[in-house]
Amino acid sequence: MQEKPFNPFVAAIWRRLAETMLAEPHEMAITPQQVVDNLQAMFGNMRGSTPGSTALSVFATWVVLGGPVWHFAPRSFRIMRIRRRLKHSRVDLFQDMARIRGIVYAGYYGHWQTAAGPAPDQAGEEDANRDNPVFEAIGFTLPRHRTRAGTPDDPAIDEYTANDLPPSVFIGEDALPDSVEVVVIGSGAGGAVAASNLADQGYEVLIVEAGPYLPSSVITPHEARMSSSLYKDGAIQTTRDRDIIIFQGRTVGGSTVINNGICLRLEREGETHPDANDVLATWEGLGAGVSASALAASYDRIETFLGIHEIDRRLGRNNGTRLLAAWDAYRAGSGDAMDQRAISGWFRKNWGAKTEDNRCNSCGYCNTGCPYGRKRAMPESFLRRATLDAPRKARILADAQVIEIRWGTPAADGRRVASAVHVLLPDGRAKWVGITKGVVVAAGTIASSNILSASGVAGTGKDISLNIACPVPALMPDPVLAWDEDQMATFIDRGDFLIESHFQPPMSMASLVPGWFDEHFRRMHHYNRLASAGALFPADRRGTIKNGKLGFKLKEADLDVLRRALAVMTKVHFAGGALEVYPALLHGETLHAGMSDAAIDAFFRDHIHEPDDVVLSSSHPHGGNAINADPAKGVVDLDQRVHGTTNVLVADASVMPSCIRVNAQLTTMAMADRVTHGRRVFA
Repeated sequence: MQEKPFNPFVAAIWRRLAETMLAEPHEMAITPQQVVDNLQAMFGNMRGSTPGSTALSVFATWVVLGGPVWHFAPRSFRIMRIRRRLKHSRVDLFQDMARIRGIVYAGYYGHWQTAAGPAPDQAGEEDANRDNPVFEAIGFTLPRHRTRAGTPDDPAIDEYTANDLPPSVFIGEDALPDSVEVVVIGSGAGGAVAASNLADQGYEVLIVEAGPYLPSSVITPHEARMSSSLYKDGAIQTTRDRDIIIFQGRTVGGSTVINNGICLRLEREGETHPDANDVLATWEGLGAGVSASALAASYDRIETFLGIHEIDRRLGRNNGTRLLAAWDAYRAGSGDAMDQRAISGWFRKNWGAKTEDNRCNSCGYCNTGCPYGRKRAMPESFLRRATLDAPRKARILADAQVIEIRWGTPAADGRRVASAVHVLLPDGRAKWVGITKGVVVAAGTIASSNILSASGVAGTGKDISLNIACPVPALMPDPVLAWDEDQMATFIDRGDFLIESHFQPPMSMASLVPGWFDEHFRRMHHYNRLASAGALFPADRRGTIKNGKLGFKLKEADLDVLRRALAVMTKVHFAGGALEVYPALLHGETLHAGMSDAAIDAFFRDHIHEPDDVVLSSSHPHGGNAINADPAKGVVDLDQRVHGTTNVLVADASVMPSCIRVNAQLTTMAMADRVTHGRRVFA
């Protein structure tokens, strides 16, 4: 039986929060106790300190609300106290506490009914939830139960497991050798590409991944279980001041397993706003020149191998198509030159060829791992090639964490030489694994910075950038059924920010729909009539890692871009026929059709004064170990080798010296390929 992370006292607080935050208990589709049980299961599935720290936060919130006085008061009093002390507070600590309502929503809208039998398959799990009362209440249908056209362009919802990695590519802790030629730390976009290229060259490669491997046969539409299994900190990791949620994968394949497969180049004709920042020129000015032709060659190789292409229109038939039509209507009446020069279109993704048996079936679950094996994420592509198809087969050690790098005898020129890595094994033991050729650090911006810092590398964890997302759902007069398609299908590049169509299954969507109490409950009961998009804006070199945690401070200029992006997104929704728009503000305000453009602009100026006023997230942290020709200005040289070392490369997004403005997956892969393809990087 799974251990319950919350003791009876904390569980009682969760129950009272559920009875307060959602609706009157008799209106709920499940009982408040079932909400608590769902949270116990979700947090019980997490690793590390997150359950304990969350329990402390819940208790602190309870004390701030009034403790026993609040707990035993009528619901009207409990709501009043939450409004005064959390919802309308200007105190940062209390504003942070207010975000706990999102966890309550996860416990309700993430409800999942257990299938009968000792080990039900995925179809059995979905069938057990055919009458899931929460799903029924909001009108949501699980993928296997949806009625589709049944044409060749609309593939059936079934499982494809042919690309799952076999057990033979994994190595257990007891079989771990004392030394290997190359250790690659991290198996995400950068690490997988580097490992594949090095294995192709005949190196003996060990890939060490901090998270577990979940093949498609294990991944299901059970959002709560998948989020707690595949994300770092169960998808509730934040910056140090809790202003921004940071989504990072912690699984074999890294964030490529839980992202939307978007593949944007830094610049591409017909895809990039003509007035957008020239990223490579910015890098050149910083002393971090990267050859445009070399990067283009890497982009070409990656795109060819992954079968990257513009997605089918069927994948955005509801929400994605609606965004483009609304944008066209909005732009026709806009006099802003940035609007007129904007680029709109359909995303290019690494879903593989359109004719493949495992082509995308638009289930809408990209962000909790594809339940049907339709992605070409790193486990289904570069890790598969590295471990099964390369001349020298790489092996993967999952659920293990590299703590630091040890240095051996310096080279003749005084540069440091990595001789071993300290690995924390799945069973809790630690072991030094010797390396005879080199190390590739590709654990992601935060983890890579921490590993290098622990290894005595100076200057790490500085000048970190984020592409920050903010959702804007809208209520339409007619059903949209936005959940029955690819989560992110279309985009508008406006130069200073991007707009992306975006929708989620119930649990995740509940965290994106703003609002409190019965108002949020009402909005979620209009789930089938919601359209949604998100604004994505760059925050350049604002972050620093301290004591292992990312601190990130937005400037007023960033907030100006955010206000402008949300105002444009609101106007686009209204141009598309929306009745109400729900920007992701802490207070959950509603904007109504008929508002003038000036009134909308004024609204966002009046309501966004600091990051705590709005829900912000990022899946694209980059920087921290920046490229620079000058060792005093960067951690790695132009070939991404750590300055002052002979055999340590960094091959993830942490090498990017400034904000790249667009989704980071493709550029991370291309940068790793640029320094590992066709060259013997280790002597």
